[in-house]
Amino acid sequence: MHRTSTLPLRSDHSMVNQASVTQASVTQAAESNNGQGNDAGAVDKDAPLKEDIRLLGRLLGDVLREQEGEEVFAVVETIRQTAVRFRREADAGAAKELDGMLKILTKEQTISVVRAFSYFSHLANIAEDQHHIRRRRAHLLAHSQPRRGSTRYALAKLKEAGVDQATVQDFFQGALIAPVLTAHPTEVQRKSILDAEHDIARLLAERDLPLTPRERAANLHMLRVRIATLWQTRMLRYTKLTVADEIENALSYYRITFLTEVPGLYDDIEADIAEQYGSGDAPEEVTRIDAPYLQMGSWIGGDRDGNPNVNADTMQHALARQATTILDFYLDEAHALGADLSISTLMVPCSPALQALADGSPDQSDHRADEPYRRALIGIYARLASTARKLGATNILRKEVGHAEPYEDAAGFSADLQVLIDSLEANHGGMLARPRLTTLKRAADIFGFHLASLDMRQSSDVHERVLTELFARAGALPNYAELDEDAKVKLLLEELAQPRLLYSPYLDYSEETRTELSIFRAACEIRRRYGERAISNYIISHTETVSDLLEVLVLQQETGLLRTNAAGDTTADLMVIPLFETIPDLQRAAGIMEAVMALPLVKDLIAKRGQIQEVMLGYSDSNKDGGFLTSNWELYKAEIALIEVFGKAGVKLRLFHGRGGTVGRGGGPSYEAILAQPKGTVNGQIRLTEQGEIIASKFSNAEIGRRNLERLVAATLEASLMPAAHPEHSEQLAGFEAVMAELSDRAYKAYRNLVYETPGFTDYFFAATPIAEIAELNIGSRPASRKSTKRIEDLRAIPWGFSWGQCRLLLPGWYGFGSAVAGWIADGNRDERIGQLRDMAAHWPFFATLLSNMDMVFAKTDLAIASRYAELVPDKELRERIFKRIGDEYRQTLDVLDTVTGVSERLAGNPLLARSIQNRFPYLDPLNHLQVELIKRRRALADKTDPRVHRGIHLSINGVAAGLRNTG
Repeated sequence: MHRTSTLPLRSDHSMVNQASVTQASVTQAAESNNGQGNDAGAVDKDAPLKEDIRLLGRLLGDVLREQEGEEVFAVVETIRQTAVRFRREADAGAAKELDGMLKILTKEQTISVVRAFSYFSHLANIAEDQHHIRRRRAHLLAHSQPRRGSTRYALAKLKEAGVDQATVQDFFQGALIAPVLTAHPTEVQRKSILDAEHDIARLLAERDLPLTPRERAANLHMLRVRIATLWQTRMLRYTKLTVADEIENALSYYRITFLTEVPGLYDDIEADIAEQYGSGDAPEEVTRIDAPYLQMGSWIGGDRDGNPNVNADTMQHALARQATTILDFYLDEAHALGADLSISTLMVPCSPALQALADGSPDQSDHRADEPYRRALIGIYARLASTARKLGATNILRKEVGHAEPYEDAAGFSADLQVLIDSLEANHGGMLARPRLTTLKRAADIFGFHLASLDMRQSSDVHERVLTELFARAGALPNYAELDEDAKVKLLLEELAQPRLLYSPYLDYSEETRTELSIFRAACEIRRRYGERAISNYIISHTETVSDLLEVLVLQQETGLLRTNAAGDTTADLMVIPLFETIPDLQRAAGIMEAVMALPLVKDLIAKRGQIQEVMLGYSDSNKDGGFLTSNWELYKAEIALIEVFGKAGVKLRLFHGRGGTVGRGGGPSYEAILAQPKGTVNGQIRLTEQGEIIASKFSNAEIGRRNLERLVAATLEASLMPAAHPEHSEQLAGFEAVMAELSDRAYKAYRNLVYETPGFTDYFFAATPIAEIAELNIGSRPASRKSTKRIEDLRAIPWGFSWGQCRLLLPGWYGFGSAVAGWIADGNRDERIGQLRDMAAHWPFFATLLSNMDMVFAKTDLAIASRYAELVPDKELRERIFKRIGDEYRQTLDVLDTVTGVSERLAGNPLLARSIQNRFPYLDPLNHLQVELIKRRRALADKTDPRVHRGIHLSINGVAAGLRNTG
């Protein structure tokens, strides 16, 4: 059984030790555990976290009592205590008692109770993030050994393996590491909530500083104020989300984290390289890495697959808002620099280039005649303001002194900043350039005027329909879609060799064709307006054939994105990227890429991009299609096959991992996931999606955000440059892979049998999870299903996984593993086969990561709570039959996991995460019980549109997602 923390929403102040942890005590805690963080010494490292959780819980309890009254406060406490008893003892009496309590709650009380538990999940997340920051600082102050996942650790490991500094520098010059933010129907937090939570985090951090009694009292008052503000603020949107809302939500994370932390991380990494490769007390001089190896990407506003709300206008809007956001940042920084750089030529000279920049400024004030840096910055500010207006800004906070011409591109802005830096360095002012000026220069190089590269995505069947109409209307071919694959490829290559277009402005086309062509034309305009990096990738969902790739090249040609000159030289603006999603797609991936890369036209286009081609792998649909084990294994095999094909073609492979929040959708710790990739698949090139509430949990705190970005860079560095294994390891690996192939076959059959072959399973799923409620609520702009059916095949993978997370089964993250392993062990010598599995866990990162992720899933899975959701299934025979199967597989999987790992306690290797999850259960479990009650009420209503019931369900969904932290 889980050990459960029982920290109450206490109202008595005696529960809280008002003396906060000073910096000295934090240092002392680290010194007691100098090294890798194993529990040692008498100091309780988690004492500050427990204190913070108690404090926030008490303050929330105070606010609840003040705002809602003693009765609601008492109800919340009683529900919490009963839920704890239900968890600890699987007490049937507690279940009945809880059920009775929830049934008699009024609609208003239900909302208050759900909000109380939901807000505690959010507050617990803030406390945990602050504790992570506290622990990291403690280790740095104590000069602990580099922590696994840091660039210092990766560099030390590489140096020990014989990798020299030149190799590391070359890696960064050619690398591309890109987190890509996507919008999906899991969570979109309101900016008002983000701002309030950011303030609470700041106030909580202040309590680690030495404060006078009056300062501490003021801090406590402001914490209470911000929590009261949260309580009186609507947590969620209750109007249908638009793509514009999703764009604004994503931009808030740039302001909080990315704009400052990405450039700051570059500086840290350069310092880490100098420190690691220096000699003794004389570290090498910091060598600046000019290449923008860490960049941001986005799908929000460009991902059309299944979302009719994304079109040319949303793409234009996305880039306009992105440009406004980054230019606002540049304007603020330029203004601040003008205040900082008060240098007078009466004191120190400046360079001729800087003087020329100052002379060209619209600022001609006599008061600043001897201050060329200020005058130059006033000119830069004026040019930025003009640029912002040119790119769509309508409200510039500080009006410029006078008119100046806009910048043609971000390179011009960066060049002007370099003039300032060069002048300072040449005239005894190098130190004045850091950190603000050099960081601004770095930001300009990373973000340009576009902020993040916007990917375009559409399904292959849409492209086929558009081309079918274009060929037919041009009189070239009556029905392109009916051709076989060879005929399609032949026709498309012929079309790409033609100078004329299929499209005619004098003909009428269907709305779909007009819309799709307008989107391609918008991409052409966006690139011209915001720069080539604004849009450079086009992703094809459901790629199944070579023709799927060639079709997008033809559509680029139709809209000016692919051009052939008189000499026959062809250039394409957008890299065409296949997305292989289902199990059959993954199995065909290498063959498709081998065939397409052999085409002379494609070979030439790849060469023009520096011999790099990207391939995207989908984790979500492959999991829904074949289950957890088979999905991971087929992804692994596809990567191995792609490495071989790309190696033969002499092309560098860049993999784009379409990972979700849940383990069932490729989630789990990114650092371990990257290191578990087959050797040769990273090579300094990786993109991966960041989805759902994972964006909030990783990037809503700047320092936590920087740490998560650092882990991406560190993992990519390690995976790319660590020497390959010895030949004997290759033989061992082949044996491991043979076992995995057999386990995958068994797991696939078990999973498919349950999900796709069991009569009534679809009805069970729609009744025993909140999928119907998720589909009806305004959680995202994208429909939950691709078609208006109740077939599992048509359901999007994201709400599929999200629903299983809400009911605490998290079935896509484990189902099939237990019966597969148990069956395989039973068919051979038990001891030998268990020994082989343990060798795989010890020596194969892929398998070790698989087990680790499953371990995390089981730490959050709760069969007792899932049984409460099963009660929502009206057909008793169906409910008992399917829940028994799921329960049997759950127990068998737990048993084999314990056998292979040799550990029966969940997350034994990650005690911090284990404690984190256990601390949440007293507040998370009641949300699940409340959600079940609310779903019962909704489904019993003749009119299912009661706004209070909908609101309660929506709040409970948000609270459970926040409590689990990776459910989407």
